[in-house]
Amino acid sequence: MIEGLKDKVIIVTGGAHGIGKVYALGFAKAGAQVVVADIDHRAADQVAAEIGNNTEASTLALHTDVSDEASTKKMAARTLERFGRIDVLINNAAIFSVVPMNRGRIETIDPEEWDRLMAVNLRGLFFCCRAVLPTMRKQKSGKIITIASGTVFAGAPGRIHYVTSKAATLGFTRTLAREVGDDNINVNCLAPGNTLSEENPTEQMIKFRESSVALRALKRIQMPADLVGAMLFLASPLSDFITGQTINVDGGISFL
Repeated sequence: MIEGLKDKVIIVTGGAHGIGKVYALGFAKAGAQVVVADIDHRAADQVAAEIGNNTEASTLALHTDVSDEASTKKMAARTLERFGRIDVLINNAAIFSVVPMNRGRIETIDPEEWDRLMAVNLRGLFFCCRAVLPTMRKQKSGKIITIASGTVFAGAPGRIHYVTSKAATLGFTRTLAREVGDDNINVNCLAPGNTLSEENPTEQMIKFRESSVALRALKRIQMPADLVGAMLFLASPLSDFITGQTINVDGGISFL
């Protein structure tokens, strides 16, 4: 277990499904108090119940639409009401797996889908950070972790709207790190590789996830659990002098 996370208050957006759920469970096992914020409130309640049944961690499930500024402000307010502080924000919510997206090439992507994806993946990032920063500035401490993607470094064809949103996340991370450093707030980014994050993957999806194996130095399918160690590190005191950085966790496809 990584030390220093016990009783920390950690918000995980998109924490009800896939990789976000694994993050939430990982923090709970490390002794943190976990806020599961998700647009799927029923699933968030289920994750909170699972945490309560399997750990001693306190938890809170919140219905949160990250693309709606009022909803993100409510997320921060409810967290403060329950726990009195916000130590870490994990900006995991995104259109990717649970919310389907077009994985085709540029000609096949509807402009409305482009806008909807940017509203969640980028505007949601913007709103969530703005919602927690007043508290973190007052505390003179806090950690914000954004989520990019290994697709940014590979430049693989398809999903150009998704890849663009994740490339923009890198610039957002670096700029915000400069803006909030004086308040002792760390801002870093985690970039997952091609991860089998689907809860009920089809045979076709499993084959797609397997397609990255030959490109890796570590030749196996990447699972959500492979990301937990790096995430806990970035949220813990072990990374207190690291900011504006991106950790690429892809089993050795791209070496940054």
